[in-house]
Amino acid sequence: MTAMARVLSRALSGSPLGVKDELLRHLLLICAATLFITMMALTYGIDLSPGLF
Repeated sequence: MTAMARVLSRALSGSPLGVKDELLRHLLLICAATLFITMMALTYGIDLSPGLF
């Protein structure tokens, strides 16, 4: 994922700063959503109620 972000960063290094910031923000949101969905999938079926702890 980091390599992909670096490649995109290098490709857009000549672009205006606003576009680059928006692209990085979207990449960060996609990474966060992917992490959230992965965590939800990993905990599927596990009892995470307060009584478990």
